[in-house]
Amino acid sequence: MAYNESMLIRRDLLTRVCKMIQNGTLRSEIDRVPYIMRPRYGKEVTRCCVYKDRAVLKYRFMAILGYDIRDEKDEMTPLSDYARQAEERTEQTEAILTVVDLACSSCVQVNYVVTNMCHGCIGHPCTFACNKGAITIDQQAHIDPSKCVSCGLCMKACPFNAIIYQAVPCEQSCPVGAISKDEHGIEHIDESKCIYCGRCREACPYGAIMEKTYLVEIYRALKSDKKVVALVAPSIMGQFPASPGKIVNAIKKLGFDEVVEVAEGAVTTARNEAAEFEEKVGSGQQKFMTTSCCHAYTELVRKHLPHIQPYVSHTATPVIYTAKMVKERDPECVTIFFAPCLSKRHETMVSKDIDRVASYEELGAMLQAAEIDVLKCEEDPLVDIDNWGRGFPYTKGVTEAVQHYAKNPGAIRPFFIDGVDKAVIKSLKTIEQTCGGEGQPNLIEFMVCQGGCVNGCASIANPRTATRQIQTFIKEDNARKDAAKK
Repeated sequence: MAYNESMLIRRDLLTRVCKMIQNGTLRSEIDRVPYIMRPRYGKEVTRCCVYKDRAVLKYRFMAILGYDIRDEKDEMTPLSDYARQAEERTEQTEAILTVVDLACSSCVQVNYVVTNMCHGCIGHPCTFACNKGAITIDQQAHIDPSKCVSCGLCMKACPFNAIIYQAVPCEQSCPVGAISKDEHGIEHIDESKCIYCGRCREACPYGAIMEKTYLVEIYRALKSDKKVVALVAPSIMGQFPASPGKIVNAIKKLGFDEVVEVAEGAVTTARNEAAEFEEKVGSGQQKFMTTSCCHAYTELVRKHLPHIQPYVSHTATPVIYTAKMVKERDPECVTIFFAPCLSKRHETMVSKDIDRVASYEELGAMLQAAEIDVLKCEEDPLVDIDNWGRGFPYTKGVTEAVQHYAKNPGAIRPFFIDGVDKAVIKSLKTIEQTCGGEGQPNLIEFMVCQGGCVNGCASIANPRTATRQIQTFIKEDNARKDAAKK
């Protein structure tokens, strides 16, 4: 979760859309919003001119309305037309992230840059190091981006360290190399490689990478006659500076008929993973097992580390169990899952029991648009859930729950992958040699986001604060339950 101006603008746009939908003015007002946000003589211009700023805002709004930028057929189509189509839409394209090309073109086109530290020396070893003829000398060295292949040999050769490596933030942040520039300098996301970790979106300093939302569909459901159930991931307890009961009440004030904690499904996941571990590792069928609740991790394995696939738990994730339970009680209800990351949006595309997914950022925007102060809400009673399921969102929480439900917890030798980057992925290529042997780990907990789901790319609270808040609630709730038994 990266705090920056681009993030604040994104959240402002989300709130504005929510406000317009709530007021029934989306079609009539949305065309004017980019002009309101960037008036001709305003001081808020962030790019070359106010007109480009407005164009970028238009495309960011398109994503919030649920469109991939590639869906555009005519540049003259106004946002009000997209709003009308979104209100009438019954299906969306499968793309989750979309790149706003106008914003993306602001980024660097080459990775190696000559700084003013260049002395224009007679030796100019940089030109000899470059075998592509990309460097010329005119008092100072100059790199031709059309010839440069970003090999870095010139940087190594310069005796004054005048040539620097200038990273493309989104490319550098992606642990699997799923994003790269085309011949026009625009980034494209390769769906066959993407694991939906959201790192690229958070890293982009121009707000060029946007997540498509289902906000229009969610509000449509809330205004319908159908029962609408909010499924809230366990990490939601740390997202607002209020008690879980107040958070539940705030969500109901938005129009949701029921709020169900996904922690209920997390208990099922923990029980089933404990049984699976005993069946497979305990019996000697396989050397070790990894957890499966982090969808970004299972996508990483499926697309990039297939040799680990046999060791990944077959147990479903908490939201899958929870949604199935809710749909069994009322098959006609509409289920909306509030999640901390992009990968959950992808995961739930294949589940018939989850109708729509929204992020914590979107939930925050909905509450702000409705002027609902969570702290001032009443305290709704929570369902009595085993707190082991509520500990899933932070590192070690999943393993602790599995150990609790295991018949022989002492047989579990855990290891924690707390955050995944390129170096971690490289080390996983030899995981079969470092796990499962005598004295070696045999249960590996994987969290692609460092710290766990509390640090998901769509979270809105400081991850450490969120973890402390959840752990405090669990401790106090356990103490209350123990006191009630006496």
